[in-house]
Amino acid sequence: MNGTGNIVALKPFPDAARLELDDAQLRANLRRATHTIRDKRLRVVGEVDDWEALRRAGAAIKDDVLARLPELLEQFEASVTRAGAVVHWARDADEACEIVTRLVQETAAREVVKVKSMATQEIGLNEALEAVGIEATETDLAELIVQLADDTPSHILVPAIHYNRSQIRDIFRSRMPGAAADLTDDPPALAEAARKHLRAKFLSATVGVSGANFAIADTGTLVVVESEGNGRMCLTLPQTLISVVGIEKILPTFAELEVFLQLLPRSSTGERMNPYTSMWTGVTPGDGPQATHVVLIDNGRTATLGDEVGRQALRCIRCSACLNVCPVYERVGGHAYGSVYPGPIGAILSPQMTGEGANKTLPYASSLCGACFDACPVRIDIPQVLVHLRQKGPKPPAERAAFRSLAWIMRDRRRYAAALRAARRGSAPLRGFGRLRRLPWPASAWTDSRDVPLPPKQTFREWWAKR
Repeated sequence: MNGTGNIVALKPFPDAARLELDDAQLRANLRRATHTIRDKRLRVVGEVDDWEALRRAGAAIKDDVLARLPELLEQFEASVTRAGAVVHWARDADEACEIVTRLVQETAAREVVKVKSMATQEIGLNEALEAVGIEATETDLAELIVQLADDTPSHILVPAIHYNRSQIRDIFRSRMPGAAADLTDDPPALAEAARKHLRAKFLSATVGVSGANFAIADTGTLVVVESEGNGRMCLTLPQTLISVVGIEKILPTFAELEVFLQLLPRSSTGERMNPYTSMWTGVTPGDGPQATHVVLIDNGRTATLGDEVGRQALRCIRCSACLNVCPVYERVGGHAYGSVYPGPIGAILSPQMTGEGANKTLPYASSLCGACFDACPVRIDIPQVLVHLRQKGPKPPAERAAFRSLAWIMRDRRRYAAALRAARRGSAPLRGFGRLRRLPWPASAWTDSRDVPLPPKQTFREWWAKR
């Protein structure tokens, strides 16, 4: 992050420390990490006799929230206000960033410490703060690594999954103030270096920024679950706390929270419970932040709610279980999605929340194998939504014409058989090539990244008829 004033400018990597993530290393890192998390999840889920009932309960609770969302949001606002906090409403990312920036500027602070938050990444808050000379420090270890590397996260749960420890050492040496020149890549040494760096930030920052995993409507309580304790520091030490919360994070009461505190840790980190579960309600005189703000963001969520099939994506509790079982994600990684939300959930959430734009092709980034639905703790039928979004998406005239022709051929068995015979005869001179690796335009758009298999010598029906 380059900047002026209180923003620390990044030093360039020395040649020996330059990060070069080749495809083989990326896939190896992803495979190792996702398989480890996936195996842990299977073990702890297997301990719960009523896991499927819990999944159904979680889905039912979320669907009830979405059906009563305006009512519950108003109840939450009233509860938060009674507790001494201030609620702000943001229609989109720009409005949310403007609100948070103004609140920080009113405190005269030049730096903030942040709890890991997908919502703040979604709205581009760090960049907005940097533009006005305010330094935002990520305090989650993996998020800190990504921030220091001037990179973007590649996984919802473990954002720095694409780095190995030697690369992390190089990042710390080159870009983390106070890191020793002889810092090793031993994990305890790396953790200690980050701890010393962050401890100074915790003790000096007067403003904290968080997201929330859940927001309880009847009490105005916000809930953050995390594994390192950095969240607890950000939520208690600063004088001012600003929480950026998606409107779908609402739960009616603490009774519903009990279900999700069983579903989330098992589905995300493969643990029976979260190491740190922090809850706060408004302002407590003399204890913790004395000015608290909650920024409720829409940013496409209301539009998503209007789609009867696609709205189930708003059940998501950001556990990343779908990423860890997805064969596509395992091979391409999170950066390939070009979205804050990678993996299967990103392929249905991002296009709906952002409109067509850059995310319009994400619904096609799936094999539709269904593993994501089986893993999802709130039973989001991701394959169903993917197909739905593919059907809704814009189609070029040539594509529409081609598929109409194919549909006409495949509706009649005799037409289909005749088309196969014609394809075999037409490709006969090419039989010796096996597969076509290069074709002229417009077919080159396909062969640039894929081979074209030739029709088989006989169909299954023909083979069967001869026997």
